Amino acid sequence: MSSIKTEIVVVGAGPGGYAAAFYAADKGKKVIMVEQDERLGGICLNHGCIPSKTLLHVAKLITEASDSDFRGISFGKPKINLDKMRAWKESIIQKLAQGVSSLAQKRGVEVLHGRGYFEDSGTLRVETLKGQRFITFDNAIVAVGSKSAMPSAFDLGNKRIMTSTEALQLDEIPKTLLVVGGGYIGMELGTVYATLGSDVVLVEALDSILIGSDADLVRPVMRYAEKSFKDVRLKTNVLKMATSGKQIKVTMELEGKEKEELYDRVLVSVGRIPNCGDLGLENTKVTRDENGFIQVNERQETSDPGIYAIGDVVGGVLLAHKASKEARVVVDVVTGEPSSFEDIIIPAVVFTDPEVAWCGLTELEAKQKGITVEVAKFPWSASGRALSFDRTDGLTKLIIEPETERILGVGIVGAGAGELISEGVLAIEMGATAEDVAESVHPHPTLSETLSECAEVFYGYSTHAFARKKSV
Repeated sequence: MSSIKTEIVVVGAGPGGYAAAFYAADKGKKVIMVEQDERLGGICLNHGCIPSKTLLHVAKLITEASDSDFRGISFGKPKINLDKMRAWKESIIQKLAQGVSSLAQKRGVEVLHGRGYFEDSGTLRVETLKGQRFITFDNAIVAVGSKSAMPSAFDLGNKRIMTSTEALQLDEIPKTLLVVGGGYIGMELGTVYATLGSDVVLVEALDSILIGSDADLVRPVMRYAEKSFKDVRLKTNVLKMATSGKQIKVTMELEGKEKEELYDRVLVSVGRIPNCGDLGLENTKVTRDENGFIQVNERQETSDPGIYAIGDVVGGVLLAHKASKEARVVVDVVTGEPSSFEDIIIPAVVFTDPEVAWCGLTELEAKQKGITVEVAKFPWSASGRALSFDRTDGLTKLIIEPETERILGVGIVGAGAGELISEGVLAIEMGATAEDVAESVHPHPTLSETLSECAEVFYGYSTHAFARKKSV
């Protein structure tokens, strides 16, 4: 048993945790980072964002090849080697994890692998393979992330019922797959498995997929799902599951009637819960809300002075880049600089086919909050770049404040929407007007032009889309 003293201990080495540890070390603080897994990077790098995007790239290649016949290019049926695919995916994860470890070493951040547990408000016990270590700290940053929720009715202990973690391991391509939940995880992984050859049925309890997105942005994704999945069922509730030989028997309620079906695998993607249930927080003054998320203020401070929390454990939008931004805020606060997580524009990207991305105020939110806005839209059918690679199923839209013409929100659906949304973030953060975007020269032919032309639509002088002239 040994004890270490440090200025800052960071519990969790995901995109929030290691960003906080590195930034604090860059500012001259002594930092210890505690991570339970063997590899750094957290859920995002090891079991979420990165592996899912590698598999979505595979799906994209297969789709583009199968859709190229009319271009005069024909390919044979793809031969899928799951062993090679898994090895390629793992090699990417390993490189990124090694990169994080190397950066920690270069910055002088000490890394302890083991489970962290708060003994009190100033001591963290770490259970390592070599025994227990006790860390006394001036400040602690909790960044332990979240995990997939598994309703007790579905938790049969059967490996054929998967969360996203198991689905990304790609053990096999099931003939039939039920995806429970039409959020971004269900839609992304449904896309992967449908492209690899599974008959995918997606069920969603609500009346739309990707709830929270504007309907016009969701529509192209829904069209793709209806074409590529075996079935998409909205307003459908899964009541129970049971093991039936080598399959899962699922009972669901559809249009007021119960229906039983058999599936080779089931992916449950109905939300996430925080990873702070066995962290010893009861030994501190830290409080949690009714859903288990740690309660913090705009400075990421918990109700226990000296203990802070960032990322998925504090709730809100569960996104890696939100956690990374909160990491910067919390380290500035700890080092005595003025900072807070207020009025921060956090973009969201869903890597479906096509991708959906938005930032700032959505049209849906404006309606719900009674905010008067004007909406300008530019269809990608008028984009030369979109036409050049046959992806005219996109749309770019701006949410504009009428009085000031300031851009309040940006929404994009289309191939590569995630790569385009950052211009929208910058525009909103800088308080840009539609005129600022319209008058900024965008290179031709690119998809980025859809942003400037969308702003021109607002004024009624878009070159490639007719719109009535805005009254002065």
